[in-house]
Amino acid sequence: MANLFDPIRFGDIAAVNRIVMAPLTRDRAGPGQVPTPLMATYYAQRATAGLIVAEAAQISPAAQGYLDTPGIYSAAQVQGWRGVTAAAHAVGARIVLQLWHVGRISHTSLQPDGQPPESSTARRANVQTFTAQGFEQVSTPRALRLDELPGIVAAYRQAARNAIDAGFDGVEVHCANGYLLEQFLRDAINDRTDAYGGPKENRIRLPLEVMSAVAAEIGGARTGLRLSPVTPVNDAGQDSDAQGLYGHLVQQLAPLKLAFVHMIEGATGGPRDFLPFDYAALRDAFKQGSAHGAWIVNNGYTRAMAIAAVGSGAADMVAFGRPFISDPDLVNRLRLDAPWAVVHPDTLYGGGAVGYTDYPPLDLVQVQKLIAVSPAEGGQPTT
Repeated sequence: MANLFDPIRFGDIAAVNRIVMAPLTRDRAGPGQVPTPLMATYYAQRATAGLIVAEAAQISPAAQGYLDTPGIYSAAQVQGWRGVTAAAHAVGARIVLQLWHVGRISHTSLQPDGQPPESSTARRANVQTFTAQGFEQVSTPRALRLDELPGIVAAYRQAARNAIDAGFDGVEVHCANGYLLEQFLRDAINDRTDAYGGPKENRIRLPLEVMSAVAAEIGGARTGLRLSPVTPVNDAGQDSDAQGLYGHLVQQLAPLKLAFVHMIEGATGGPRDFLPFDYAALRDAFKQGSAHGAWIVNNGYTRAMAIAAVGSGAADMVAFGRPFISDPDLVNRLRLDAPWAVVHPDTLYGGGAVGYTDYPPLDLVQVQKLIAVSPAEGGQPTT
């Protein structure tokens, strides 16, 4: 039986444990959406995670949906990310970058020349985003033309190449949480009547083209995918056949031999049992096509749940989001069954070091002593 703290290899990535730091948007990029030295410090602090999925980075200027989020399309951004990956690798981390296009979850003030956001649809989402004025209602999008879609695929491909050039160990394509690729997937959002709308075979077309292009550019063994089949976030209405849709997508991805799938179970940041869904069936379909790929689960996992999921084979790895914000040493806390620190919500988005790099770890000497006598390595709760 596998243990949460055992090493694992998936694709071309070798991790020292099965704990994943989930991507977390913190809105702290510098001018030009360039990653900063402060961001390098932040990720290096969290290097005990078996895998760090760095925060979402927009693949183009039009892909941005929130203030001060980093990009991965300019030379300056690539150089900024090199500082992040160098700092993370210097302390033993494995780190991949999440590739992001928000689609309609944006505001004209964040778009090139104040243009409408681009999406699968021209229908506006009933949700707010973070701009220079604070939280504002997102703008009405425009539906992408057929002749523009190859450019979207090319932007993902180039972003993946840029990520590898910046020193990342791989990428995770964001196809979740109501952003662009999921706007094409779900029939509750996608109202197109062309080759990218209608039946599920058409609606998976753009995600498949993107994944194929990314895998062709950097290798499937360095490529992952994030999915959220039933989450309602960002006004993502439910697909009429979510099980069939996402099952078909995963089956069609099999030839790519992906390194991992990162699955959000239930409502992102909310109830895990939001709607019924057979995640095990999706996992089995993925494993049939990518036997050496990792199935990563996410959303509200406790220590006990994570140990059970890996120990039972329900998951290969478990991702934690918010706990990594306030616990840079979350892996040690999980080993010892130590309490998790409280997140300060007023410093989540924007700002500087406060609420970002100033959360203290457990005392290192005490950690070493406790690890020496703790049975937690065996997956048993400490007392």
